[in-house]
Amino acid sequence: MSAPPPYQNHPPQQPYGYAPPPPQPAYGQPPAYGQQPPYAQPPQPPQPQYAQPQPPYGAQPPAPQPLQRPRQRRSPLQAVLPIVIVLAVFGGGAWYVWKYNTDPNGGKAKAAATQSAQAAENKTHDPNVGDCVKIQDPQGSPVPTIVDCKSSEAQYKMADKLYGPDKSCGAAFDYGIKVDRSKGVDYTMCFKKV
Repeated sequence: MSAPPPYQNHPPQQPYGYAPPPPQPAYGQPPAYGQQPPYAQPPQPPQPQYAQPQPPYGAQPPAPQPLQRPRQRRSPLQAVLPIVIVLAVFGGGAWYVWKYNTDPNGGKAKAAATQSAQAAENKTHDPNVGDCVKIQDPQGSPVPTIVDCKSSEAQYKMADKLYGPDKSCGAAFDYGIKVDRSKGVDYTMCFKKV
């Protein structure tokens, strides 16, 4: 057996299992038949056999199902708490209505007392024929206030009340006040000096 002469070119020895990469084509040359260019996408892995079938074109995919929590048992406190809240709300409302209607210093009694006081105040400014009055602000917005005819405050005595928006006191009277009411009958109060 003879050894090859040292001047011949032999491929270098490669370790076991090593495969050299395939040669790359030069820039601008098309790849060899069956080879992909270096910039091509890697091949896609095959689709698994157990994948769900695709819905027909244009169909909506099924909506995802919400996760369901496991049922937990409610404690007795959780069952009673809403009932207690409802009873507290209705009980508070009932107590307020009862207190409003029965409290002698507030609520309905206070509203009635205020309304009664207002009616009494209004009555002192609405004289009838024969009542003596004191006029506040006679040149501006006159307000007649009923007073006792024997008191020193009495200025005028009401002599007549004329109903209608176009009525006016004549020369027989010393002073007159027109009352225009948005609801009700307009009238004119005619006074004579005391």
